[in-house]
Amino acid sequence: MIELLLHLLLTSALLMIVAKLVSGIEISSWGSAFIAAIVLGLVNALVRPLMVVLTIPFTVITFGLFLFVINAFMLMLVGKIVPGLKVQGFLPALLGSLLLAALNVLIGLMFGAPPAA
Repeated sequence: MIELLLHLLLTSALLMIVAKLVSGIEISSWGSAFIAAIVLGLVNALVRPLMVVLTIPFTVITFGLFLFVINAFMLMLVGKIVPGLKVQGFLPALLGSLLLAALNVLIGLMFGAPPAA
């Protein structure tokens, strides 16, 4: 339980960093970032697998690069659900999802955990 809470807090902090670095993504407060982290986790667990399966042909044709598009759409979906998170368009969502993924990999490498698939 503590591990889940730490993961959510870390994801909240990373979302705040992404919001500072990517123009077009805004988070109103730490509370909104924490709720966004929870919703992002749920969306990635429930919606993303369905989207990945439905878009297998695009993913194969683009050699997996279409997964970045799916990640951007998941971030946009979270922006529509969470009141304090605003994602203003596809390009900020794509840049934000790429940055969030890169930061997650860096954190994983720092703490010795393998990057999430």
